Amino acid sequence: MTSLPIIDLHSHSRASDGEHAPAEVASRAAAAGLGVWALCDHDSVAGLPEAAEAAGRLGVRLVPGIELSAFIDQREVHVLGHFFDPESEAIRSFENLLAEKRRIRMGEIIHKLAALGIALHPEDIEKYAGGKILGRPHVARALVEHGHVSSVKEAFDLWLGEGKPAHVGRYRLEARDAVALVRDAGGSATLAHPGLSKMERGDLARLRAWGLAGVEVCHPEQNPSMRDKYRRLAAELDLVPTAGSDYHGEAVAPGRHLGDCTMAAEELAALEARRG
Repeated sequence: MTSLPIIDLHSHSRASDGEHAPAEVASRAAAAGLGVWALCDHDSVAGLPEAAEAAGRLGVRLVPGIELSAFIDQREVHVLGHFFDPESEAIRSFENLLAEKRRIRMGEIIHKLAALGIALHPEDIEKYAGGKILGRPHVARALVEHGHVSSVKEAFDLWLGEGKPAHVGRYRLEARDAVALVRDAGGSATLAHPGLSKMERGDLARLRAWGLAGVEVCHPEQNPSMRDKYRRLAAELDLVPTAGSDYHGEAVAPGRHLGDCTMAAEELAALEARRG
């Protein structure tokens, strides 16, 4: 009897805020028995070439992915893109825009920390970023290394979280535009971890009208009742139910493991069929 492939459509590498290089994540995906794996770094495709080379060598099918931070009304949501062309002009232009805006934001965060008596230099933060995208988790890890806090969580709780002394707001991408960006690049758009964003039926219906193809039903931080809720809504709204571990590495997101959440091959095929 042939075993079903393990499909994990949500993971991160050092090209955004993950712990490991893309090739190392590929190696860990293979070791976990994944047959299909998506690397979805935040606002970046910088890790995909390395991931593709490693996945091909290891016999794992790589689905090109990205995770876009966006807003619907005043709530932040994360839109996953899959099966798109990483070389498309739409993706490249957006990635370059975001990289520059995040670099400016990092300078502002460093300035705020300095005013609080905490000295960090850009190179202290950039060493944790394997690509163009700099994020608050990189700042948090630098704060841990330099002994200002004991953990990434403490860094956010004390300094970097919303409303905290060193918080700086980010560029706002509207959810409708995030979905359009993925579709313009030839991909299919999915809403990541809807339970964490407290998405309801009306929100999903709006996103579906804008071209959303799927919704992440299985996620480590969505309990069984949440999974049941979003699987039911996916069926009602003709959205493909998807799954992903949201793996970042133990140092960044303890307790999440590649392959913890999986989905049916038929669901994967349905998501791929809704490209563009």
